[in-house]
Amino acid sequence: MTSPRTGAARAQRVPAAREIDEQTLLGEVYMTSLLRSQLRLALLALATLALLVGGIPLLFWLFPDLSSVVVLAVPLPWLLLAFAVYPFLFGIGWLYVRAAERNERDFADVVDRS
Repeated sequence: MTSPRTGAARAQRVPAAREIDEQTLLGEVYMTSLLRSQLRLALLALATLALLVGGIPLLFWLFPDLSSVVVLAVPLPWLLLAFAVYPFLFGIGWLYVRAAERNERDFADVVDRS
């Protein structure tokens, strides 16, 4: 009984990417965390969009005098809804893509470290 246990099975460390590929319980936890963070980000972008686009008609309903304002022969409500909204939509989309890529990069870092 003085010899070392050379015949004993050694615990093998399984990479996280393999856990995900094989769809194990741990891989499912990894994927769920990524999907949850992406869903949270998408809901934030959607809420921001709804407040922005939905807030414009609400603004004109609360302040009816603004509806009579004319800028460059175009009524202000039309000007805001037809032209001014697009830079904000572009900004929300740009920020969303950057944040989604950051989430994926962070996820890939976690998977690579595991």
